[in-house]
Amino acid sequence: MKARPGRNLRAAGRHGAMLLAIVAAACAAPTGGAQQSPVAPPALRAPDVAYEPTATEVVHAMLRLAKVTADDVVYDLGCGDGRIVITAVRDFGARGVGVDIDPLRIAESRENARQAGVTDRIRFLTERLFLTDLGDATVVTLFLSQEVNLAVRPKLQRELKPGTRVVSHWHHMGDWKPQETARVRSAGRDHPIYLWTIPAR
Repeated sequence: MKARPGRNLRAAGRHGAMLLAIVAAACAAPTGGAQQSPVAPPALRAPDVAYEPTATEVVHAMLRLAKVTADDVVYDLGCGDGRIVITAVRDFGARGVGVDIDPLRIAESRENARQAGVTDRIRFLTERLFLTDLGDATVVTLFLSQEVNLAVRPKLQRELKPGTRVVSHWHHMGDWKPQETARVRSAGRDHPIYLWTIPAR
């Protein structure tokens, strides 16, 4: 008996759907019993500022300008190898938080803190400085770029408590005038350092 055209089309559709399902399952299944490789996490974005370490004499001058004491919590945004917050903890008795987007720098910072014996009073965070919670900071140190300083300025003015000191190596904050400026001679150059204090609201 001759098959009806409609029935043939429906059967072909069912067979085609089954074939597609079999092919999809075969593609999804691991071959040869091998374990599937885990999906790599997305790479962190590139740093906004190229890493350049702050000279030791400039680090001490920044912390002295900010009048860091044992009562302070010092945040270094873009901490690099951690030298500023490590110095704040080791030499000034403060607590410290270093922030950097580069996990290799954070690993280096943690090792440097371990060698300095200050790991109990210091934390390092792998994250963008624009996302960092600054609520408990009393001092913020910066060695970024002019563009990033200007970009992070509204966050500092919005989130930092009145009386918090901000000290920046080399770069200013546009029309936010510093209350104090110092210069440190290092490696044949004068390094400007700027200090601001968050005003009462």
